Amino acid sequence: MGRWVFEGVEYASRGLMCKARRERYVEYLDSGLNFTQAAKAVGVSKRTGKVWRNGRTRATGRNEKASVDWYRSAMDRPKKIHPRYLSQDERMSIADRRLAGDSIRGIARNTNPATGAYEPYRAQQMSADRLRRPKTAKAHAVPGLLDYIRDGLRAHWSPEQIGGMLRRDFPDNGDMHVCTETIYQAIYVQAKGELRREVSRALRSGRTARRARNDGNERRPRFREPMVMISERPPEVEDRAVPGHWEGDLIMGANNRSAIGTLVERSTRFLILLHLPDGHDAEHVQQAVIDQMGRLPKHLRNSLTWDQGSELALHKRISTALDMDVYFCDPHSPWQRGTNENTNGLLRQYFPKGTDLGGYSQAYLDAVAEEMNDRPRKTLGFRKPSEAILDLINAA
Repeated sequence: MGRWVFEGVEYASRGLMCKARRERYVEYLDSGLNFTQAAKAVGVSKRTGKVWRNGRTRATGRNEKASVDWYRSAMDRPKKIHPRYLSQDERMSIADRRLAGDSIRGIARNTNPATGAYEPYRAQQMSADRLRRPKTAKAHAVPGLLDYIRDGLRAHWSPEQIGGMLRRDFPDNGDMHVCTETIYQAIYVQAKGELRREVSRALRSGRTARRARNDGNERRPRFREPMVMISERPPEVEDRAVPGHWEGDLIMGANNRSAIGTLVERSTRFLILLHLPDGHDAEHVQQAVIDQMGRLPKHLRNSLTWDQGSELALHKRISTALDMDVYFCDPHSPWQRGTNENTNGLLRQYFPKGTDLGGYSQAYLDAVAEEMNDRPRKTLGFRKPSEAILDLINAA
């Protein structure tokens, strides 16, 4: 068993010895020693002394409080101050700038009205005393609003989509109109327990880094059948004025051994998922595309844009069977299928990376597509893709 000794006194535990060391540190500071001298006198580094005085902020969020009460002296212990307010070190910096001659208008808050001087420790106490009292968030104050937000999260709607639908569903009730930031505040500040878990599943993941753009003309033709490049695609496809133009791709499973095909209509954002249980080679992909898109009305089968993946090597069969043009993006240019790329990112909420995608049934894929198509979209004026595509079918 170790001996815990400080200044010739043996203590029963390390904790008691450290407490005595900190108390002696404060005594040295009160006697007039500076931070460096006091730390050296008790056998610790200047940095350790600073941690004792100010606490420690950790990246994990498990912050440590100050372990000595030297700053506050006889003053009341202040309430915990949010990081958005001035810290003790920042107030010290302000005091230094005042000594350097900087103007009060430029830097000062919380000056002492009796002396006109900026006193950092007194200012810290005054700031703590002025903290606002807790206020009930709007999401909790308006009946039914929090339930609406919770239902939207369960449907995997984003906060922006929830805000748009509130205005659509309650056009004459201003109390039910909240901005996206208010919804985020309800999520992060007020949400607890089950709702917080729902939030973690609803919020979007970050984008992956993209590779440098290259000139597609420098590559040799990838397929035996000549490709028609996206540069030859009609302008009407780009401006989304005419419906029936689709973007397609695969989302890959663990070790690229399984895949699900995705087709997104550019003007309505309507989604179709392709079931590929027997593989994602060119033969199976072209057959799945023909089977699914063959059910669409002719006026909704104008074109399909894909990347240069080998799974579309049989693109001529698709074009012939569906009487539909097929275009190919330039190499390493996913932004040329931006609608499809964005949709694939949202689908990772249902099909996480690194999982086996071959185990999902067609019925499950249809259910996921139905839920995605039932989400309100800002770009559609918060209409749903299912509504938009149905209007096109009925109009024809």
